[in-house]
Amino acid sequence: MHYETLIKNYKPMTPEDQVMKGNIMAYVETLGLDVLHRRSSMAHITASTVILNPSLEKMLMIHHKIYDTWTWQGGHADGEADLLHVALKEAEEETGLKRVSVIQRKGQPLYRLDIMPVKGHWKKGSYVAPHLHLNVAFVLTAKEEDALKLNKEETSGILWVPLVEVEERAKEPEITPIYFALIEEAKNERSATV
Repeated sequence: MHYETLIKNYKPMTPEDQVMKGNIMAYVETLGLDVLHRRSSMAHITASTVILNPSLEKMLMIHHKIYDTWTWQGGHADGEADLLHVALKEAEEETGLKRVSVIQRKGQPLYRLDIMPVKGHWKKGSYVAPHLHLNVAFVLTAKEEDALKLNKEETSGILWVPLVEVEERAKEPEITPIYFALIEEAKNERSATV
């Protein structure tokens, strides 16, 4: 699905969600196709995933080298207009998982929109200035017994983490509530379809 359609079809759950959607659409309309590229150095689109086991009791986390924390999977659109494809590609690159399922939210794959500030940091010998990630988030499931593969270039660990341990492993208090909101919505969606 094209990124503009995906974002326009997103159904906000709260007044805050509605404002977030409006602000992201304003960036999309102002920046045009540049919003899909890092060359838009102030703000650009990223796609992230929370991957859960089928019982929704564990989250697959990676240890991110740059941020030195256990986190979810995700990455930059880098010109790709299908953001679910970006999310699935990043999930596979960062975990090695070949088989995942997308949990739909109210008939749509997109669970959440966020504008996330990124601190300045060094990457591959170059300084990346502070900027904004216009993030779209999806929820996936995968089997714990499926083979995992560490992406040694970007991560230093990969682990199925019981939900009760997620907060103590993650060192990003501004992002951890997003995980739990996504997980709660996935559980609600699952119980509504049972």
